[in-house]
Amino acid sequence: MYHSNTYYTTAQFAKLHGINKRTLHYYDDIGLFSPKHKGDNQYRYYTESQSIELQFILMLKDLHMSLDEIADYLKHPSSEGFKSIANDKIAMIDQQIQQLKQTREILQKRLKMLLISEQIHDREIRVEQRNKEIILTTPFSFRDDQLDTIAQKLLELNISEGNSIGYGSYIALNKIRNHEYDAYDGLYLPIKKSLKSKSVMIRPKGYYLCAYIKGDWNQIPAFYEDIIAYADAHHIKLGKYAFETGLNDFAIHTIEDYVSEITIEIED
Repeated sequence: MYHSNTYYTTAQFAKLHGINKRTLHYYDDIGLFSPKHKGDNQYRYYTESQSIELQFILMLKDLHMSLDEIADYLKHPSSEGFKSIANDKIAMIDQQIQQLKQTREILQKRLKMLLISEQIHDREIRVEQRNKEIILTTPFSFRDDQLDTIAQKLLELNISEGNSIGYGSYIALNKIRNHEYDAYDGLYLPIKKSLKSKSVMIRPKGYYLCAYIKGDWNQIPAFYEDIIAYADAHHIKLGKYAFETGLNDFAIHTIEDYVSEITIEIED
């Protein structure tokens, strides 16, 4: 006989544990967790003592265990079995936390790039202090900018290590001074840790000449004339390479809104 102070309907038991009653129906259908009693009308009735069992199942589910894994464990519960499950899931959660941290870092950097692109003036040139940056490089000339060639070069940069931050190109200053604006030296990709490779370049912490231009890339050669003139006028000794990257390519519809950033190390 049904007593309200002892038994719960499916809706009541689901509400008590903060889940949908369809979840309890499904658990019953697959034999994972069934009510203690079923009335002649096929209504399901759960007891208070079953709360502990359900909470344990929900806890295992929170550990990212599949329902098959939970069912298998409940058939043969053991201390060693739970330790093994817990250690495996902890390792998986740690990996997910690391991935989320990397995603958060990428989003923060993207947001910073976008904010810079919104605050700068077209053809603005200024001196900024930058932190140390480690980059992977690969030789490439945009004189033969086939899309499949660019894709291959990006793969050489081990694109899976962080291309979400964005890649750029670099060109030697002596080429710029000789008006060889299309003779790029290669592509580069920022990375978090240094590698033992000739392809790794360190951009040290210090002051950089930073220049910003909006619109099509075809304007960049003429803009380099302004950058060199600015450096000469302010007696700034520039480093070996100029590095170019886009700041807002992920947030624009037309090339007219594209913002390019050029950074050149300032030597003492």
